[in-house]
Amino acid sequence: MSALCRGPYGGDDDRDGPHGRGDRHDRVDRYDRPGGTDCRDPAVFEVARHRKPPLRVCPVHLGPSLLMASGVLWPPAVTLIARTPGLRP
Repeated sequence: MSALCRGPYGGDDDRDGPHGRGDRHDRVDRYDRPGGTDCRDPAVFEVARHRKPPLRVCPVHLGPSLLMASGVLWPPAVTLIARTPGLRP
C-alpha cells in the first residue's frame, strides 16, 4: 500500500498553522484532524526538510507544501516516489 499525502503543512503535529503559534482562529477543524489535512490521495512526491522527516505529498499539495511546510530546504529537494494514479505508462 502506498503512503497517503500529509498535506501542505506537514501533518506532523504542526498544529499551530503556517504562521506560528496560536494561528488557529478559523482553521481549528483542519488542524484537529489526524495528519493536519483531510487529503486522502496517495503521495507521489517526497519533499526533504531540515531536521524533520521527509514530507510525502500528492501532486495537488506539492506547491503549497514548498511554500508553507516547516523546515523545507531551499532550493527544494523533491523526489518522485510513485506514479500518479490514472496515468498511462
